[in-house]
Amino acid sequence: MPLQDHLPPLNREFVAHFGEMGSKWGINRTVGQIYALIFVSPRALNADEIAEQLEFSRSNVSMGLKELQSWRLVRLRHQPGDRREYFEAPADVWEIFRVLAEERRRREIEPTLSMLRTALLETPSTDAERHAQARMRDMHDLIDRLMTWFDDVQKLAPETALQLMGMGATVTRVLELKDRLTGKGAARPTRADKLSDAA
Repeated sequence: MPLQDHLPPLNREFVAHFGEMGSKWGINRTVGQIYALIFVSPRALNADEIAEQLEFSRSNVSMGLKELQSWRLVRLRHQPGDRREYFEAPADVWEIFRVLAEERRRREIEPTLSMLRTALLETPSTDAERHAQARMRDMHDLIDRLMTWFDDVQKLAPETALQLMGMGATVTRVLELKDRLTGKGAARPTRADKLSDAA
């Protein structure tokens, strides 16, 4: 039975998209589709149901579920009187984002920061090494600042974090006003300034 007969059109479109995007996010197509199916399912699913709905082999589903568990993106559930394992995604989208960001940080950003810290402890012996180390320091400082900001955001209640994200340009305008009042930094032209200059 083809995939379209197992899933409603909207669900099918979402699952297919996550499969296509998987490789861009560092996971394979199968894992992306498994996660998408679990995410939109109104109830926890077992491996047999996932394999049937996506027309994947049971072994591919098992490997995909293990990978999703290692990323902490699915939770294992047991049903009374049923020996099979069921899987569900966290209900809170903010929690999913937080877990995904933490895992990417642990797997990708922390090793880079560690390498940069080690490189910054070295004593450069040539102009080329001094230049390279100065560039690495800039990179280290930016990543370190972003991670500090991320840690601060992680401590916020989800509602507060979403409000902060929604402020966007308002925060930029407040910071620019602060710079003008304190005389720090060159004031960047606003969109209104640019329009006025163009006129």
